[in-house]
Amino acid sequence: MAVGVPVARPLETRWIHGSPSAKHNTDPELQVHAYDEHTVILRQNKAIHYEAPFLYLLFGEERALLLDTGATAEPEFLPLRAVVDGLVDRWLARHPRDGYELLVLHTHDHPDHVAGDRQFADRPATTVVDARPAVAWPYFGFDRDPEAVATVDLGGGRVLECLATPGHHASAVTYYDPWTGFLLTGDTVYPGRLHIDDWPAFRRTVDRLVRFTATRPVTYVLGCHIEMTRYPGLDYPARTTYQPHEPPLQLTPDHLHQIRAALTRLGDRPRRHTLPALILWPEG
Repeated sequence: MAVGVPVARPLETRWIHGSPSAKHNTDPELQVHAYDEHTVILRQNKAIHYEAPFLYLLFGEERALLLDTGATAEPEFLPLRAVVDGLVDRWLARHPRDGYELLVLHTHDHPDHVAGDRQFADRPATTVVDARPAVAWPYFGFDRDPEAVATVDLGGGRVLECLATPGHHASAVTYYDPWTGFLLTGDTVYPGRLHIDDWPAFRRTVDRLVRFTATRPVTYVLGCHIEMTRYPGLDYPARTTYQPHEPPLQLTPDHLHQIRAALTRLGDRPRRHTLPALILWPEG
């Protein structure tokens, strides 16, 4: 794999978005979208779980990375292991090699991002890193230096940069993939309600992401949910299982600047604030 300056590919996919009757939903348990030959985006069916998180599967020459494992533990309802195994087998058929590994990491420790971990517990050549800070932070080195930029090497030059980005949750991690130019922000930034558990930490995180993206070519800012409608500033109600008028998943670094400007205006007074593409939603 030759990693150069990433070029934004079209990402106009119509994601599965639920149906008026969950009982009669005919969508697959997981939608699979091949962004390119080495990058897959998956979305969980809203009929299985209203959170419908997005997951990311990235292939390098030595290992693949699965980022998050969805909101449902039971393979009979969410066959994540079977889908990932099939995608890995197909990639290896085109790029044969021995000893290929799978690494499972997370954007944070909320249940809708880690529920499928146990499906991979007995998978050969697989490492699952627990999302809790007590485990994940030493893995990245954030326990020694929370401001560090850690790296995850998938082989062939595909080396992700990883940042501790608390605010939504103490365990939040953001990943930058130089192959695609994706900034994978989990629940820190996405088109929806940005639930902020720690307001000062969130402000520091947004400042850091603005600085970070100023020195990297970012094609898309990709989170793990869609909760907004296509109408600016209007979100779907919580626990909605049918969202026929979703906006695109992808945001841009400009949205980070918009968030930072709003946080600057709000200062040290946490309160809900609506932007066209998302809503700042402090907890408590």
